[in-house]
Amino acid sequence: MSWQQITVADCGTHHLVHGAEAYRERFDDVLKFHAPGLAPVCRAGDAWHIHADGSAAYDHRYLRTFGFYDDLAAVVTADGWCHIKPTGMNAYTQRHAWCGNFQEGRCPVRDADGSYYHINNLGQPLYEKRWNYVGDFKDGIAVVQSSDGRSSHVDSNGGLLHDCWFLDLDVFHKGFARARDDE
Repeated sequence: MSWQQITVADCGTHHLVHGAEAYRERFDDVLKFHAPGLAPVCRAGDAWHIHADGSAAYDHRYLRTFGFYDDLAAVVTADGWCHIKPTGMNAYTQRHAWCGNFQEGRCPVRDADGSYYHINNLGQPLYEKRWNYVGDFKDGIAVVQSSDGRSSHVDSNGGLLHDCWFLDLDVFHKGFARARDDE
C-alpha cells in the first residue's frame, strides 16, 4: 500500500485505502498524508504523525501537528509554534506565535508582537523588515502587507519586487497578479 492512495475517512478519525480502513487504530482527528508519507493525528490532547500503517512516526507528542511541506511540519508546543523534521526532531530552536507551511524553502511566521516575516528552513529570518502580513512564496515571489494595509510583492530575499502598493493583491500566476487599487 502506498501512502499516496490513502484518504481521510468521512468521520475524520482514521484513513482509508480504496474505501477500506488502512489500519485499525482510531484517533480524535486525522489530516491527509504528505511526503515523506506521514499524516498528522491527535488523540486526547496529544498530537503526532503516523505512518501509512497507523504506527507512530516518533515518540514525542505535541499540542497540534500539521502536514509536511518541504520535509518540515508545523507543530504547536507548550512554548509556541515551530517546525519539525520527519523524525520528530526540531528543525530549529526558535518559537513563534504562529507558523505557516514551507513553500520553496521559505515559510511565513508571526512573532509575539503580531508582526509577520519569512524564515528559512533553519528558522532564520530572511530579512529584517516586519510586516502586517506575509503570504506563501510562489515562483520566488510573495505578497507582503505594510502597516497601512496596502500590499506589494517581495522577492525570495525579502526585497521589494516593485514599488506599487495595492488595497488587495495576489501572487503572480502565468505572469499576472490580481490587484485592487483605489479605483
